[in-house]
Amino acid sequence: MVESNDSIPLGAEKIYLGGKEHHVRTRCGSVSVIVYGDQDKPALITYPDLALNYMSCFQGLFFCPEAASLLLHNFCIYHISPPGHELGAAQICPSTSPYSADDLADQILEVLNFFGLGAVMCMGVTAGAYILTLFAIKYRERVLGLILVSPLCRAPSWTEWFYNKVMSNLLYFYGMCGLLKEILLQRYFSKEVRGNAEVPESDIVQACRRLLDERYGSNVMRFLQAINRRPDLTSGLKRLRCRTLIFVGDSSPFHSEALYMTSKLDRRFSALVEVQACGSMVTEEQPHAMLIPMEYFFMRYGLYRPCHLSDSPRSPLSPSCISPELLSPESMGLKLKPIKTRVSLEV
Repeated sequence: MVESNDSIPLGAEKIYLGGKEHHVRTRCGSVSVIVYGDQDKPALITYPDLALNYMSCFQGLFFCPEAASLLLHNFCIYHISPPGHELGAAQICPSTSPYSADDLADQILEVLNFFGLGAVMCMGVTAGAYILTLFAIKYRERVLGLILVSPLCRAPSWTEWFYNKVMSNLLYFYGMCGLLKEILLQRYFSKEVRGNAEVPESDIVQACRRLLDERYGSNVMRFLQAINRRPDLTSGLKRLRCRTLIFVGDSSPFHSEALYMTSKLDRRFSALVEVQACGSMVTEEQPHAMLIPMEYFFMRYGLYRPCHLSDSPRSPLSPSCISPELLSPESMGLKLKPIKTRVSLEV
């Protein structure tokens, strides 16, 4: 780690299976970064969706044993939280200037520079996917690849703008009230896990609801307003030369946005995975569906999941490493576009 007076490392505080929290002061204020793993490994940075942090947005993926072994074997993880979204975050001072999506992208650059990181792999969900895409367009040399979950790339549609205004008003007058949490849960999850009068909501939805209770409404409103004022990134997508893997649930309210973004990316460097019966937050609702596509994606970088049947810590994938039934996309509820379960030479 690069030494600097602009960081307040909480090295003694153990968070999430041995990760350490660092507060990095940036031009737009302090940002929380949870670092987990060997910092000599390549870096993977994550950025969550609105009102979430790494615990509520990526815990399901990292608790999935096969996905965790793939990611933690190859990367040191840097979980970046939007300002005021980290665990135990205090209320941001009302006199603090509002920030824009550009400010948040620039803040990521400051985080990378603080830790002495070069080019990194990026993983983001919805609003977080937008921020990381913007970062990749602005600083192409600092991004190895993008893994985007239910991403945004256009300015808000009228429908999204209306919902965002409703949420802004609720946050301003009532804070993290029950109605606001219901709107957010509909944003994140499919109806299959949200439950109904006959079926109780799932454990992941209940856990997310509890974590939303910890957010200050004014902090969430700042991130929401930045995303609601976001510029259209369409013209910059063709300039991206990093490989991009997009996941989206077919029940996500941002499903059409993911399809649109895929259509504007260079097909030689991008792939789309549609996950059936899933909402926006594939990382929590169906994290197992991300495993095989990520394995093939990382193979293009020479990265592999360790095979426990071999003495080699970096054994390449082979039929003995993967259960045969997992090779069928239908068995996972997947539709892969534009590639199936193979990796083309261009991707």
